[in-house]
Amino acid sequence: MKKILAILISLTMVLALSACGAKNAESTQEATRSTKADELAFVNRHTLASGDVHTVGLKKDGTVVSTVIKSKAFDLGQSDVAKWKKIVSVAAGSHHTVGLRSNGKVEAVGQNHHGQCEVGDWKNIIAISAGAVHTVGLRSDGTVVSTSVPDIKGLYFGQDQVADWENITAIAAGGHFTVGLKKDGTVTAVGNNGHGQCEIEGWTDIKAIAAGQGHTVGIRSDGTVVAAGWNDDGQLNVSGWKDIVAVAAGRAHTLGLKSDGTVVATGYDEYGVCDVSDWKDIVEIAANGDSSFGVRADGTVVAVGYDFHYGEMEVDGWTDIADPNS
Repeated sequence: MKKILAILISLTMVLALSACGAKNAESTQEATRSTKADELAFVNRHTLASGDVHTVGLKKDGTVVSTVIKSKAFDLGQSDVAKWKKIVSVAAGSHHTVGLRSNGKVEAVGQNHHGQCEVGDWKNIIAISAGAVHTVGLRSDGTVVSTSVPDIKGLYFGQDQVADWENITAIAAGGHFTVGLKKDGTVTAVGNNGHGQCEIEGWTDIKAIAAGQGHTVGIRSDGTVVAAGWNDDGQLNVSGWKDIVAVAAGRAHTLGLKSDGTVVATGYDEYGVCDVSDWKDIVEIAANGDSSFGVRADGTVVAVGYDFHYGEMEVDGWTDIADPNS
């Protein structure tokens, strides 16, 4: 009887140790997953983004705020970001919003008629960008993923054909095209090239990129700027810019953030879109169709242009918007 009891006690101890070992193994795996997520080196982060009728801002605590859309016809859920947490970067398409989480996964809300919000299975993403009807993500291994755009005339231009891209360090999604910055400082592009916005093969020594409705902008490592594409309103007139650290491209205008926190602009200016000469202490810029936005170092936001009465410029009360470089 004592022998049987001893055997039972021994078996119980073995089972307990096995369970403990399994639990420790699970803990180790979880710790490894957390470490990998924490080690993701997020690039070209954006803390402010604006679509056709809405604007979103990333706060310092990782939550996201949005303007209230004043037209029921255009409210497609793109401003439903109040529950988002642990966000490190935001992007806005025409009528959808994208958020990059600190674990490398992606959130998206808004219009999904063309699959632009189908990002639920993305992982190891370190940068995001949103075009008119597509979303693009940069993986930590330098490859790129895009939502699939349906083959509909006027919408599909091959802007989602990025599966073979490698050694990419930054991405930008324009109206119906996608731009990628390579590790060697050259640039690649796919999609709509109706205005020559994808003709960037000769660009070299580029460190940052932006894409508008029909034009592409790049910053060289010396702080000068190059641009290609549609130029009917002078949005490509950036040859004289210097000391630029960030660029943003709207429908027909271009913004440049200088190293001293001031901003320059060129292009369509009927509604005061380019009236940014008095901006100071700016750490982030964004542009949509006919508006320009800037995040000040104190976390407040400034905006100029025209909002078409949809409310996308009502950002005066915003506070604690994050600095993308912090």
